Amino acid sequence: MIGKSDQTRQLLIWILIGLFFLAVIVKVGLLSIGAFPFNSDEAIVGLMARHILEGNWPVFYYGQAYMGSLDATLVALGFMLFGSEIFVIRTVQILLYLGTILLTVNLSARIFRSHIAGLVSGLLLAVPTVNVTLYTTVSLGGYGEALFIGALLLLLAIQIDETPDNTLHYLLWGFFSGLGIWAFSLTIAYILPTSFIVVRGLIKSRRSRWWVQGALIFLAGIIGALPLIIWACENGVSILFQEFFGSAIAVNAGSDILSTLVKHIQHLFLFGITVTLGFRPPWTTEPIALLLVPLALIFWLLVFIQIFRRLRDESSHRASYWMIAGVMGAVILVFVLTPFGSDPSGRYFLPIYVTLAIFAGDFFAQPAFRINAPFRALILAIIVAFNLWSNLEAAAQYPPGITTQFDAVTRVDHRFDDQLVDFLSKHGETRGYSNYWVSYPLAFQSDEELIYIPRLPYHLDFRYTDRDDRYEPYQVTVEGSDRVAYITTFHPALDGNIRASFRELGVGWDEEKIGDYQIFYNLSRPVRPEEIGAAWFGN
Repeated sequence: MIGKSDQTRQLLIWILIGLFFLAVIVKVGLLSIGAFPFNSDEAIVGLMARHILEGNWPVFYYGQAYMGSLDATLVALGFMLFGSEIFVIRTVQILLYLGTILLTVNLSARIFRSHIAGLVSGLLLAVPTVNVTLYTTVSLGGYGEALFIGALLLLLAIQIDETPDNTLHYLLWGFFSGLGIWAFSLTIAYILPTSFIVVRGLIKSRRSRWWVQGALIFLAGIIGALPLIIWACENGVSILFQEFFGSAIAVNAGSDILSTLVKHIQHLFLFGITVTLGFRPPWTTEPIALLLVPLALIFWLLVFIQIFRRLRDESSHRASYWMIAGVMGAVILVFVLTPFGSDPSGRYFLPIYVTLAIFAGDFFAQPAFRINAPFRALILAIIVAFNLWSNLEAAAQYPPGITTQFDAVTRVDHRFDDQLVDFLSKHGETRGYSNYWVSYPLAFQSDEELIYIPRLPYHLDFRYTDRDDRYEPYQVTVEGSDRVAYITTFHPALDGNIRASFRELGVGWDEEKIGDYQIFYNLSRPVRPEEIGAAWFGN
């Protein structure tokens, strides 16, 4: 005969399986209708994974040194099992996210001593905002890993707080902290608040030689971050710190500190809060699912009240509440004080939604103020409906679809990629030049038969950075070719510049338009960008 506790456990397991199924259905459903364009950042992850299988393992994401190759390594394992396909990249992200949901359900239930709290948190992650759906379905190199490792660090911190004499928990926390810093520095938002719990655990521990525990944590962290440490020894620590603190997106270079700080605070309120709560998708400032936004706002205001009440709670779990809230505080602090605050997309706010979902679970299970259960159930149903509606509405607007691209000039319609590959292959134009948003998807989709390095600007003001040209072997391949073509997108001024330059050089050519792609091919001689690129190489 099954006891009541066993029946409850079985019921909880089935509900958890249902949450997993719901999360998968949402993502697979959106993927099946082609809602997610295959953009260049994701293509680079796929190319890295291919190169790993060929025996070339990079320490970091191509062209930068603040995001490790952990994601590409996991994708490489997927490629080894199922082939080098886009769906494999996204399957890896879905599996990582399911792991994040599982850890978050456990975390919420542990902190608030309520299975209901855990399941509600899981429901809000299974049907999340558009921002979370996007960055946990497509890969940008490390966001899925950051959320998963972050949730694991929070759970380990709870374990340490409850059993401060368990050395294994300290070692695991140290290892995954190091691994997280290498995988993606966004995990610092988790390391900072959990480190206070870890230090408190060392103090509470009955072991007199607490410093030995601390040394073991440090050693485990070094092991986790070993690829990063070796790279820093070979290339210098200064480059690493510059990259970690956002040099790649430092668009406000030269601005005074106060004006930059004000701008980042504006971005926080205008872009960060709205995208985190799901009021807008990450690629535009236009609202989404507008009819339900007021009700969603009410829900999240109630959750914020719950948070403030919990932080004033004098219970023994207060430190855990502050730790979860500390993740939000750390994200905001890093966003405001570093160049990452110049990014309006909302991807850096992913940890905030997860922590809000945790407190939302607490609000539903045991509100800190009087509010009846039917009303809580109703408003929970509304917020889930709001999230689902916003995802479906975003998917229906294709182009751009559910895209990672905030700037309209980077939103290439990739539904024409197969036609582009066929055209270039048919005409023997296997080498050439394009912009960042064309080059890498083209290389991946053609199995690297078509190599077009990003030496052309995509900004309408001709701004260009050589950071776009991320993979040296491609440079060697194209520069050694005696036949090249050019591909542009959304840039009439650049097209005119290319035509005028060809005429001035006495070069003949043909043109073709395929979707958003403007192709200059069949050149009478190879022309290098240095011969025609004064308009952008001089910037």
